[in-house]
Formats: sequence, C-alpha cells, structure tokens
Amino acid sequence: QVQLVESGGGLVQPGGSLRLSCVASGTIFTINGMGWYRQAPGKERELVAAITSVSGGSTNYADSVKGRFTISRDNAKNTVYLQMNSLKPEDTAVYYCNAEGVRRYSYRPFESWGQGTQVTVSS
Repeated sequence: QVQLVESGGGLVQPGGSLRLSCVASGTIFTINGMGWYRQAPGKERELVAAITSVSGGSTNYADSVKGRFTISRDNAKNTVYLQMNSLKPEDTAVYYCNAEGVRRYSYRPFESWGQGTQVTVSS
C-alpha cells in the first residue's frame, strides 16, 4: 500500500558528492519518520540517517557520516533526501529508504522499504 522509490545512486570518486532521493506514495495518512539505511558486502544493514516530522523535524546520524551527510525532508511531497559529501570508499553500499507512519482510511501503522540504490565510491 505504501511504496518507496529511491534514486540518485551511482559511481563517484572519493571526495565527491551524491544526492539520494526517496519518494513515498500510496495510502498514506502521515509519515512520522523516514530514514536511510545502507548495507555493504559482508556487513549488516545499518542506519545512516533518520528524520522525523515531530516539532518540525529532528535528525539523527550514524557517527560514521556525521558532518558529511545531511538528511532532509519535503513533507508535502513525502520525499526524503540524503546529501552525501566527502564520500569515502567505505561509504560504498546499497542504500535503502525506510518510512514509517499511518495509513490513510484505516489509520493503521505502516513501515515500508525501498528497493535500494547502489552507491559506489571508487577511484
């Protein structure tokens, strides 16, 4: 009922930048929070950044990306962005978008994941 579509991944050199986007659609009443996760080969999925709509929005970042990544949200468009600067090879991973909120009509909670977008940082 709720679909997430990520875009913006690709190949970039170390020190470069990418901006990921994730658009949520479907029977959504409200989205309470959205976030980005990533999973590198041989590693478990980890939270990269998250943002909520409470009190205008609050953010949380993994220590490994603080100061380099910025998460933002356009509530009107149900879209979340991840601006990634100063990219490092260790940032290479599949990045997944996540959203949780309340469904329209039924007011039941939902949690949805995108299909993932590949980010490769390499020379």
